[in-house]
Formats: sequence, structure tokens, C-alpha cells
Amino acid sequence: MRVLEDDLFPSTPGKVKIERAGAMNRQLHRCFASTSTMFLWALFLVAMTASYLSFQSFVDTSSKYFAASWGGLYWERQIRASAAPRRPPGSATGAGMSVLVTGAAGFVGTHCSLALRKRGDGVVGIDNFNSYYDPSLKKARRSLLASHGVFVVEGDINDGRLLAKLFDVVPFTHVLHLAAQAGVRYAMENPASYVHSNIAGLVTLLEACKDADPQPAIVWASSSSVYGLNDKVPFSERDRTDQPASLYAATKKAGEEITHTYNHIYGLSITGLRFFTVYGPWGRPDMAYFSFTRNILQGKPITVYRGKNHVDLARDFTYIDDIVKGCLGSLDTAGKSTGTGGKKRGPAPYRIFNLGNTSPVTVPNLVSILEKHLRVKAKKNVIEMPGNGDVPFTHANISLARQQLGYKPTTNLDVGLKKFVKWYLSYYGYTRGSKNL
Repeated sequence: MRVLEDDLFPSTPGKVKIERAGAMNRQLHRCFASTSTMFLWALFLVAMTASYLSFQSFVDTSSKYFAASWGGLYWERQIRASAAPRRPPGSATGAGMSVLVTGAAGFVGTHCSLALRKRGDGVVGIDNFNSYYDPSLKKARRSLLASHGVFVVEGDINDGRLLAKLFDVVPFTHVLHLAAQAGVRYAMENPASYVHSNIAGLVTLLEACKDADPQPAIVWASSSSVYGLNDKVPFSERDRTDQPASLYAATKKAGEEITHTYNHIYGLSITGLRFFTVYGPWGRPDMAYFSFTRNILQGKPITVYRGKNHVDLARDFTYIDDIVKGCLGSLDTAGKSTGTGGKKRGPAPYRIFNLGNTSPVTVPNLVSILEKHLRVKAKKNVIEMPGNGDVPFTHANISLARQQLGYKPTTNLDVGLKKFVKWYLSYYGYTRGSKNL
């Protein structure tokens, strides 16, 4: 018992306290050591996370840069080579132009770029290759342009830095502005895209043009849609355009007002072209004649809209070659801009022209012509036209374009659709019931 008591109650004063204090110190030391270790590990993990995020950000940024990069000596050489006119200054057709074509991989843009290059003008294109319709068709057009020596920059007209760089590399004499968000019905699904491209993009381009030295003359694509609910036919440039029937039409009307402002303040030479239902080879898949062709060949039904009181819809279908003649005629007759460094030195031309065929054709007649050239009968669903922004008819008065541009359309719908069908079958191939047409 004594030993047990001595063990339990030591005779040395303070011994228990000292031992207990030592034990507590050791526990605190282990605790602080553990906490320090955890703190160091936490710092390490934070540092590793920050490093990873920084690296990931760098990779993402680099990927975006390399995916849509522009600039550099090689890029500039490509731009200059493509922009160089190939017509001798003393040639019968005059000195060649150097034209920046926006929307160059689009339907009208491709045809105009090829026509300009063919006659010896310098051409540089820009296109953002968006997915409004199959981008592979746009890339095929770009390949076609490249085979004829036309370089197309992949970029957006809202990119002011890119536009400034292009004008820094090349003193463009003209701009053919065809980039836009097209389509009447799609505006109900994605209205913001119309404001982004047709208004904001237009302003960004005009800003680049007014700051350029020398300032280029500008020809740009408005639309017959600006006539909206106007029921006076044929449509004349003097008719009212304050009743748009769709957001697309409203953005094009806004474009006409915006370009007038830049003409008035900055002396930019402006020519607006109101296109009437353009069709032909390399066309847009969202257009009725294109989708009708695809569905007829696949054996699928087509939807044919009809107006009120069972009146057939009619359009002033205009073949692409005629539109190209109007665009080139506008470029050739465009007066010079009068500003320098954004300062106007005198009045500059401001013009608007209708480019149409002047021979409206009903949609059922269009379908009959397609059936003849495809040698396939269409399955038709005829329904009343919904309130989606479409108008019942279009008809162009082209007397002003004929007088000032020498514009004279020569291709009727039967001949034009025959050429389109030939291209379609060649480009897509044809197997009855194929899903790829």
C-alpha cells in the first residue's frame, strides 16, 4: 500500500503540477505543429489552385487567340496581295479599285468578290462564319474565293481593332458592306442578333471608315423589306418606308438613317441598295426556293403560304448575276468621300437604289418551275400566312437604277432556277430520299 500511495501521492512538492504542465506543453506543441502543417498545406493547395486557374486561363486565351488570330507580317502580306488591283492604271476600264467586302463568304458577297477579282480589282473579304445556316457552305465559298486569289479574314465587323488594322494595312478605295443578319422569321427567335449585326456592326464599320485616311466610298445592302406594309406598287425609292413589318426590316431602315447621318456629318460617300429576293447558285439554305428544292428531292412536303382571301404570295425574284451587276455599277459610279481624319470638307453623295427584276412571280408558280427542272412532283401543304413579318408581295421600280447605274436585269425566274438546280445537284449530289440534300 505504501508504494501505491507514494506512486499516487509523491512526496516532492509541485511534482504533479510540473508533470501536468509538461504534458500540456507537449499537447500544445503538437497542436500548434499540426495547425502549422495544416496551414502550410492549405497555402500550398491555394497556390496550386491559383496556378491551375492561371494556366487554364492562359490556355483558353491562347486557344481563342490562335483560333481567331490576325496580324503579323505574313497576314499583312496576304492582305496586301489580295487587295492589289490587277488592272493597269491606263486600261480602258480604268484604274482598279481596292475593295473591302464584308460578308464575303455569304451568298451575294462571294459572287461580288469573284466578279470584282475577275475584272482585275483588288478584293479583301471579312466574314465571321456564324451558324445561322450551315457554316460548311460558307467555308466552301471561302475555298472558291481562295482559288481565285481572294483572301477572306475570319473576323467580326463589330471588332473595331480588326477593322482599324485592315485600313492601316490597305488604303481601301471602296467598301462593299454585305455582312448582316438576314431572314425575316428568325428575328422572332433571336432578335438580339439583328441589333448586333445590322445596327451595332454597321456603326462600328462606319466609324472605321470615317477615321480612315483616305476615306473609302461605301456601298451597302439595305433591303426591299424596308417598304414594309406599303401597298403602293411597284415600290419606288420615293415611297414611304416608315411601316416596317419585321424587326429585320426595322434594322435595315435604321441602317439607312444611320448611314445618312455619317454622310451628313463626316462626308462619307454612301450608296444603299434595296435587294429584292435574290436567288441563284451558292444561295442561302433558309430561302424558300432552296428549302423547297431540298424537300422536294427528299420527298418531304413543302409549306406554301397564301395571303388573305386565298391570294397567292408573290415575290420580285432577282437572279444573283443581275444583283452583282447592280453592286458593281454602284461601286463604279460612287463619288468620293470628302472627309479626312473624321472631318468633313464638303458634301458627299448619298444614294439609294432598288435592285429587282420588275417581274413578280407567285410562289405556286415558283414551285411549278422547280418541279419541272427537278422532274419531281412536290407534296404541298397550303396554309394561310402567319403573322411572322412576311409581306404578301414585292415589286421593284428600277427606273432610277437603270438611269444612274445602267442596271438592266436579264435573267427570268425559269432560266435562273434552271441554273440553280444544276448547281444544287452538282454540289450536294442527288439520291432519292437522301437525308443529306
